[in-house]
Amino acid sequence: MNIEAKLALEDGTILKGKSFGYESTAVGELVFTTAMSGYVEALTDPSFKGHILMSNYPLEGNYGVSEDWCQSDKIQAEAYVAREVCDKTSNFGFEKTLDEFLKEFEVPGIQDIDTRALTLMLREKGAMKCAVSTEEISDDELIAKASGSKSIEDLDLVPLVSTDGIKTFGDFDKTVAILDLGVKKSVIDSFIDNEIAVALFPYNTNYQEIIDYGVDGFMLSSGPGSPNKLEDILVNIEGLLNKFPVFAQDLGQELIAKSFGANINKMKLGHRGANQPVKDLVTGNVLITAQNHGFSIDKDSLEGSDLELTQVNLNDGTPEGFKHKELPLRTIQFESTSADGFFDEFAKLIKEY
Repeated sequence: MNIEAKLALEDGTILKGKSFGYESTAVGELVFTTAMSGYVEALTDPSFKGHILMSNYPLEGNYGVSEDWCQSDKIQAEAYVAREVCDKTSNFGFEKTLDEFLKEFEVPGIQDIDTRALTLMLREKGAMKCAVSTEEISDDELIAKASGSKSIEDLDLVPLVSTDGIKTFGDFDKTVAILDLGVKKSVIDSFIDNEIAVALFPYNTNYQEIIDYGVDGFMLSSGPGSPNKLEDILVNIEGLLNKFPVFAQDLGQELIAKSFGANINKMKLGHRGANQPVKDLVTGNVLITAQNHGFSIDKDSLEGSDLELTQVNLNDGTPEGFKHKELPLRTIQFESTSADGFFDEFAKLIKEY
């Protein structure tokens, strides 16, 4: 039987619902995702570290959880907010329920919340600091936990999700080095599918160590938090840009842009979900993309640099991709899939370079 759970926002808002998952209290920045499915992938996406994740879709858990869908080795979101969690799982391939999944990784969940109204509130006011509790706690204490928590801009999140040592995947003639800022399993799988081996390096690895390892390409992955907290690794990124083909995604793109002098700003809401329209400025084609980031590059701050804007978001005009004028360097802000061909193109470049 569900017990009462509470959600508090930094502005003093208190919402009460029913608990699921683990009995605890968690704090983080409340954000929402617009995807209609993929709650396992979202919960395990390292880019959601430091966030309390809310689903816009009104029913979650109906197809259960399988480890095959996980994008990392654990749930990364601090807590989960849903309108309703399905008690009866219908899927031949599931291994556990959503409730069991949250309990396994000691993550609290709250349901029976009007997520539509809460989303409208966030759209008006922007992402806010939040606390979720499935324990006995007073309203005032929970509001104090939310308002007193650190801003996402002040958290050092990448060290919490990056690998603690070099890891390798696949055995092929060519190898790409990935600087692990919070890489997703699907990214590694995309290289393996293209017969490119992967060497995964900790986020703060010295550039010379990567060069000495003998790789054929370099990628900066996606990841959580602000790129402004990673100033110390810019020198290592700059040391690799002219050595071999380079690809960067999400947080990786933001760091590439910073290395060329760009300013990075926190967005009011960020882009999270599976329906962000991105226009290619060369072909005119529009992709409907999945995204998960809360910071954006000030494209005007890159005027006069060697980076050229290649894609923009059609909702708000924010930069979605860049390429270098001379070097084999390409970046995107969104998640790439086999359908859009970015990983295929980068793999081909590594093989031919």
